[in-house]
Amino acid sequence: MHIDILTLFPEMFTSVLNTSILKKAQENEKFTYNLVDFRKYSTNKHHKVDDYPYGGGAGMVLTPQPVFDAVDSLTEVSHGKPRIILMCPQGEPYTQKKAEELAQEEQLIFICGHYEGYDERIREQLVTDEISIGDYVLTGGELGAMVVIDSLVRLLPNVLGNDESATEDSFSTGLLEHPHYTRPADYRGMTVPDVLLSGHHEKIKEWRMKESLRRTYKRRPDLLKGYNLSESERAFLNEIMNDEK
Repeated sequence: MHIDILTLFPEMFTSVLNTSILKKAQENEKFTYNLVDFRKYSTNKHHKVDDYPYGGGAGMVLTPQPVFDAVDSLTEVSHGKPRIILMCPQGEPYTQKKAEELAQEEQLIFICGHYEGYDERIREQLVTDEISIGDYVLTGGELGAMVVIDSLVRLLPNVLGNDESATEDSFSTGLLEHPHYTRPADYRGMTVPDVLLSGHHEKIKEWRMKESLRRTYKRRPDLLKGYNLSESERAFLNEIMNDEK
């Protein structure tokens, strides 16, 4: 995967993209990235990229010219038609399902805005996807883009030490992940559930599914509305609901 990032503050990305899993993924040639300061594409003599909104109002709006020209320069050398992602609080709420979809792409272009917003022609003519990481407003799109990029790269084949790690994460299965424990088995009187020490794989699998359902029911019951329960899962859930009464 190759990722182009249009931003006015490229220095914000360097530490994040060159640390931990993201760094290893680059070293193993699983993804590359390119930081594009779209201010350099401005034809304004002062290299301005924003202007006052027509009709008045507070704040400044990103002008179309630098963004269009920056995207044009990237797509001219592209071998396909990349997805162009606008980080925007009005966008589609970001989910693990969306991450899994975007992780199949060979090239992505992220547009990170600042100021009051974007000229609407950027949204209408350039963008294929608008993404929001939550119902709140950040100073710019950079932090949101970092979140999305991190979630995508870890899904690429052989990026994580164990590919099953990504498929078993919270939200990947449709449920929250079950609890985890490690050594020691007894720490300050707090003990690991006996079933995890039993070596009985079927019972461990059953315990994990039940605890995943329990955690989802207690913390994110909304996720269960769109989840297709098997007969055994439905029986577990009924048992959990009775336990909670």
